[in-house]
Amino acid sequence: MPTTASQGSAGRNRRSPRHLVAFTFIAPALIGITIFLIYPLIAAVYFSFTRFDMFNPPVWVGLDFWEYVLFDDPTVRIAAKNTLVFVLLMVPARTIGALLTAMLLNAMKRSRSIYRTLYYLPALAPPVTATIAFVLLLKPGTGPVNTLLATLGVEGPGWFNDPDWAKASLTLLALWSVGDLMIIFVAALLDVPQALYEAASLDGAGRWARFRYVTLPTISPVLLFATITGVIGTLNYFTQAAVAGSVASGQVTSGSGIAGTFGYPENSTLTYPMRLYSIGFGNNLFGAANVMAVILFVVSMTATIILLRRFKAFSGGDS
Repeated sequence: MPTTASQGSAGRNRRSPRHLVAFTFIAPALIGITIFLIYPLIAAVYFSFTRFDMFNPPVWVGLDFWEYVLFDDPTVRIAAKNTLVFVLLMVPARTIGALLTAMLLNAMKRSRSIYRTLYYLPALAPPVTATIAFVLLLKPGTGPVNTLLATLGVEGPGWFNDPDWAKASLTLLALWSVGDLMIIFVAALLDVPQALYEAASLDGAGRWARFRYVTLPTISPVLLFATITGVIGTLNYFTQAAVAGSVASGQVTSGSGIAGTFGYPENSTLTYPMRLYSIGFGNNLFGAANVMAVILFVVSMTATIILLRRFKAFSGGDS
């Protein structure tokens, strides 16, 4: 009769091939994460303490670039403030807009698929093309939107050419292409059990009560997904703001030349990633650019953790 030690050894031998098979399947993902995420992150932290230009060996300078980014460059603070405003504007606007649109589509009895397709089409447009078209539509004086407002006796704003309206214009652009998020909410709403709505109705719950106590808790994981991806995406907001500033300024450029119109008008649309690009490729201060990249990573991870904890508290700690 085998002893306990021999039984344990046989069990480990049987498990070893399983572990090897499992590791073989996840090895490509682990290699990719190591090469494209972990190593670049460690390298960014190291280079943030050095002066280098990608041609010469890096020279250790300690906290010089950290002091420059955090205290000496006022443009970084402007870019960070603008990015925070974009997060506070765009993430709720896109999430609420997509949810309301999805609820409206699910409530429709006819032509639901047609309207769903029409709402989704703007999300398929390339960001550069969509931004150019949107800037031309909202162009002061000659744009179709202001022309229509003028016929109604309303003086249209300056939109992308006005510092007070530039952020709102970019938020409208983000709302226009909300179809990708809308489709996710449509699927989530269809998965809400009808029995819960029927039980709530029997208990005397009205529309708002059913939405608050049935719909929201059921689709809360999708709301969390939309919020986290929205925050991370907005913290990395670059293309639309850069193209809008270039087109609205009348100095349409490409490549490195586009940095000359970053933030137009009057730095009102300058985002954190745009300033990072300018410092790195415009000023050739890649050490400072790596400082900004590390800070952006830390802020993104912190925001994700906070949102996950909020979601856990909202859902009663069961997730």
